[in-house]
Amino acid sequence: MLDLLRRLFPICRSITGDGVRETLAILREYLPDLAVHDVPSGTRVFDWIVPEEWNMRGARLTGPDGGVIADVSDNNLHVVGYSEPVDRVLPLEELQEHLHSRPDMPSAIPYVTSYYARRWGFCLAHERREKLKPGLYHARIDATLAPGSLTYGELVIPGEEREEVFLTTYICHPSMANNELSGPVVLTELARWLLSKSRRYTYRIVFAPETIGAITYLSFHAEALKKRVVAGFNLTCMGDERAYSYLPSRKGGTLADRIALHVLRHFYPDFVSYTFLDRQSDERQYCAPGIDLPLCSVMRTKYGSYPEYHTSLDNLDVVTGKGLAGGYAVMRRCLEALEENFVYAAEILCEPQMGRRGLYPTLGRAGSTNGHVANLMNLLAYTDGQTPLLDIAETISLDIFQCVEMAKILLEKRIIHK
Repeated sequence: MLDLLRRLFPICRSITGDGVRETLAILREYLPDLAVHDVPSGTRVFDWIVPEEWNMRGARLTGPDGGVIADVSDNNLHVVGYSEPVDRVLPLEELQEHLHSRPDMPSAIPYVTSYYARRWGFCLAHERREKLKPGLYHARIDATLAPGSLTYGELVIPGEEREEVFLTTYICHPSMANNELSGPVVLTELARWLLSKSRRYTYRIVFAPETIGAITYLSFHAEALKKRVVAGFNLTCMGDERAYSYLPSRKGGTLADRIALHVLRHFYPDFVSYTFLDRQSDERQYCAPGIDLPLCSVMRTKYGSYPEYHTSLDNLDVVTGKGLAGGYAVMRRCLEALEENFVYAAEILCEPQMGRRGLYPTLGRAGSTNGHVANLMNLLAYTDGQTPLLDIAETISLDIFQCVEMAKILLEKRIIHK
């Protein structure tokens, strides 16, 4: 995952353009069946219009002495996303209207975009901006802003059932490691794992530009998704080592919410829990009124909650192999829990004679039915053909994977059936 992230890091991505297509082409090397779709500029998608396509070939700001102030060949964040082309010489006081920096983070280049209003600009570290001297500056942005398309990738992995688990992430930010690339690389690895195993559910995996990409995808697929999706997860900010985080669906309580909380409480109990009021990513679209997919977000440190967020400091020092492995592990556990959440029914009326099956002590004394025996009997008490295993695990205060192992014992002894 870290090798893939390093490979994707230098690409200049935006909500449209060659950077998105280059990113998807690399992901297809890992996922050959990933389908790539293009939606033309000008297409109406709910209340939005797919914008013109933006491609940047180069951008440089030079000072009065000819020295380079900012160059996108050094960092993609130096240019305001979706800047219109410009080639001008202008004084510092006029240039300042087109410069962006963060006084609170003087060494960081901020991430700034202007997708839906025509403008141009450069971003630079505030400490560099403060040293600019009066004089004439040459601003040159070699970019195209013209009719093209919005591009997204989709992979459907069939399972035994038509019911779907929806997994999505975004591919629209330039070089930011945790906020942008940790989600796609973890989702790619999860997809590879799913392809390697037998699957109960069908998995629909989408790589799309944030916001406008999700809206575009939903404009074509919302009705089908609402009929088929039983659980969904938005993957973002999966690669640092600081925390685990959970952000619920709009109303909470969906199967995805319950699975996520179960896994986090049992295996990552120090996780940070947020509310839907803290949303900033594509859960805004997938959980919107009238869409209401059963989707939540499981993250490492949540977007906007770590200091490097949306700056050049969100780099390969923030994301680590250990961090990505943790992001992958928590999501894999969530998917494994979903796959194992069967309903079981008892084969025998009243309690079965467990002793002759070697599952119950034949010598009765104080404490002889504690621990494993009690857990086994408690699980059996709820195998009524109606209660999913997740509900049983929550009721008897065990994690679902402990219940899976006990269910295997009872299945083997033909005491229960799926």
